[in-house]
Amino acid sequence: MKTIKDLLLEHPFFKDLEPKHIKFIVSCGKNVHFKKGDQVFREGEEADFFYLIRSGKIALDIHGVARGRIRIQTLEQGEILGWSWLIPPHKWNFTGTAVEETSVIALDGKCLRGKCEEDHELGYKLLKRFSTVLAKRLAWTRMQLLDVYGLHKS
Repeated sequence: MKTIKDLLLEHPFFKDLEPKHIKFIVSCGKNVHFKKGDQVFREGEEADFFYLIRSGKIALDIHGVARGRIRIQTLEQGEILGWSWLIPPHKWNFTGTAVEETSVIALDGKCLRGKCEEDHELGYKLLKRFSTVLAKRLAWTRMQLLDVYGLHKS
């Protein structure tokens, strides 16, 4: 049976993070399993966690007044889910739903923010990693919007 530390070390997001930092944040993590259809979090609720997807898929949706639920993106194994724990007011911007059986490492945002306050070097390294994730997601969303509104030229 693998420990949380082993699982963190295997995940691409934590690749090359110093062992002292992994050891420091292990206490913030827990192994969680979602069944198909389970809601991981709901838009507008407090963002207490972020997730490292070990297996399965989680869809991100927003509620559109005129269109109802709109699927924005589906994340899968090896990806990070959630950055709202990091940025005040710490509220979810989407609703996350397991599309299939899904296993994640859930990292407690409050715990991790506390660890980052104790160790600013860790905080800086995590912020750089999350900034990369955010930049990729923004670029992906831009391409999606271009396709939706027919602005993308072939």
